[in-house]
Amino acid sequence: MSLFGAIGISASGMAAERLRMDVTADNLANADSTKGANGQPYQRQEVVLAAGNPNFSEMLGQAQAGVRVDGIVSDPTPGRQVYDPTSPDADAKGYVTMPNVSTVTEMTNLITESRSYEADTQALDAAKQLYLKTLDILR
Repeated sequence: MSLFGAIGISASGMAAERLRMDVTADNLANADSTKGANGQPYQRQEVVLAAGNPNFSEMLGQAQAGVRVDGIVSDPTPGRQVYDPTSPDADAKGYVTMPNVSTVTEMTNLITESRSYEADTQALDAAKQLYLKTLDILR
């Protein structure tokens, strides 16, 4: 790991958690969207994370620590059925297919993501303080 590896690890974690918070916010915003651009109910999105940060040094055999985003995928679970025969999106039996988004789950995820982001900022600050103390010793 390089001298500033701790900063890189924290930065990659912060970027990943920020993206997770953005996706969670999208899920919450679309929790009641019965029709998307494709005419189907909104599908909950999830961020897929993986270890490492692919870059040129990794290709040379030097494993880079941190986290990377492998992609954003749709949750395949089916949406819930709600009886509302007055809705324009209701089927012949009067049921409307709602998105597969649980606001309780999403709020729990948002709390976890924000705390992880906060932990990354604290780790970044600790690394910064360590580097500053090292520079003070070297003077």
